[in-house]
Amino acid sequence: MTQTRKTIVITGASDGIGAAAARKLHALGHEVVVVGRCADKTHLVADALAVSYHVVDFARLCEVRRLAAKLEAAHPRIDVLVNNAGGVFGLGKTRDGFEQAFQINHLAPFLLTKLLMDKLVASRASVIQTASRAARVVGKGVVEELEELEQTKASSPLLASYAYAKFFNILFTQELHRRFGASGISSAAFHPGVVASNFAKSMGFSIWGLAFNPLTRLFMSTPEKGAAQLVWLATSTPGQDWESGTYYERFQPVRLKRAEDAALARKLWESSEALLL
Repeated sequence: MTQTRKTIVITGASDGIGAAAARKLHALGHEVVVVGRCADKTHLVADALAVSYHVVDFARLCEVRRLAAKLEAAHPRIDVLVNNAGGVFGLGKTRDGFEQAFQINHLAPFLLTKLLMDKLVASRASVIQTASRAARVVGKGVVEELEELEQTKASSPLLASYAYAKFFNILFTQELHRRFGASGISSAAFHPGVVASNFAKSMGFSIWGLAFNPLTRLFMSTPEKGAAQLVWLATSTPGQDWESGTYYERFQPVRLKRAEDAALARKLWESSEALLL
């Protein structure tokens, strides 16, 4: 049976699993919209597929707002929004005053999703977050971390900051389901595996050389393998092939006890909304 053609917006699609997913989804016959931070790389990926693209820096919330307006105007429907942009960043703040890892991995995609919500609901869309197993290390301090958000402090160590941001991706996925599942929105988060990509290269920290040297990369997954779950979630049927509001690893649902806290997920949503006022 021929699969229904979907309009699929992928952020962070200029490289790594985002670019690999864009290529695969385009090959399957879907309309792919490529969103990336690097103009040259984004242009190359989009040109190779002859698809539309947008160059956006998630460290600037004004650019996220412009992206939402352009997507709203250009596409009658959006069937899948893939919030894939992210990575490990330094501890400095963005121009908007937020910790880089928090804004780029969580707050910017939260804003984009919120701004597109009417269209997503009308399209009965799926919203997919690229999370990480790093979320598993988040411990009891998550409540205090949420309180820190309201003061826009950057107090977490580098990798802890990334872990919290990925944990927030999972909380956001679950709260999105609770708030909009009855309106037709489906949501999922997934861990792509440890992928040989450039997701941390822009940091300028020694961790890049430690974690992504040629020897280490031999033991990592390819972007194509890392993108497999993304492609599966984007093309299969929520409620039948996967469960909305759920976090996945290796195509299997994974329950993280702290992420099951509905009050915590609600607090994250409300705190994020307050920060964007």
